[in-house]
Amino acid sequence: MKKVGDGTRVLNFLVDTLLYWVLAILLYKWWNFHVLYWGYMHLNFGWFFFGSLFIYYFIFELLFTKTPAKWITGCRVVSGKSTLGNTLKASAGQILIRSLARLILIDPFFIPFLGTTLHDYLSGTMVVES
Repeated sequence: MKKVGDGTRVLNFLVDTLLYWVLAILLYKWWNFHVLYWGYMHLNFGWFFFGSLFIYYFIFELLFTKTPAKWITGCRVVSGKSTLGNTLKASAGQILIRSLARLILIDPFFIPFLGTTLHDYLSGTMVVES
């Protein structure tokens, strides 16, 4: 159970951000079609961006313990608590807290102060090599 480095974390962030940004744009375009033709209420892009961010991370990390970027870099999310060196799968509650904490815009800037990101610190999880 070896923690991944900051470079891997940055690469994961960039790839995942690109993926959920594309998802948010597609959902936004789909919603605007309904606004135009069916009279739905208009919503700002931010609702789709942050909604996509939360749902993307929550579903992937809950079902697979990794996102597409973590598949590429060969790492996964585990609970910070382990017994005898064994890694434990993060619970649904930990994944929920982790996904909600990502909505805080200054989340990655806690690395110098906590030694990890805020979402890892609050949820009691960490990212390790697969």
